[in-house]
Amino acid sequence: MELNLERFENPEELPQDAQDLLLAAVEAREAAYAPYSNFHVGAALLLANGKIIKGNNQENAAYPSGLCAERTAVYYAGANYPNEEIVMMAISAKAKAKETAVPIPPCGACRQALAEYEVKQARPIAVYFRGGSGPILKSSSVENLLPLLFTQKFL
Repeated sequence: MELNLERFENPEELPQDAQDLLLAAVEAREAAYAPYSNFHVGAALLLANGKIIKGNNQENAAYPSGLCAERTAVYYAGANYPNEEIVMMAISAKAKAKETAVPIPPCGACRQALAEYEVKQARPIAVYFRGGSGPILKSSSVENLLPLLFTQKFL
């Protein structure tokens, strides 16, 4: 198996819908509640109906009671738009105390949660991810980021 990613040096190289989604992810990141880690993450989903859903990380002093930005967004979409497909996701992550100029991918738990929706809709979800600055990487699907998916077929 091989990981296939596209690299973009700046947001202007992205298609317009991906630029808009990345901007929404940055807006969400700025509103994150991360007083403990000081690591702010924003995620934005584009649904098939054209709606953009934003999420950000929400921390809690009782670790691990918080929730990542990606799951915040995808669960909101699943709860409020259960029949809408997710077309793509953009993620922006930034540490408060140091520069984050490399693309920061979703954590393993978020990849698994996103994979559930990709399998459910039987359509790939493109994932764009970036640090606070620097290049952007694009995966054409969640499965590309999480090969050998664990799905309901094993249950």
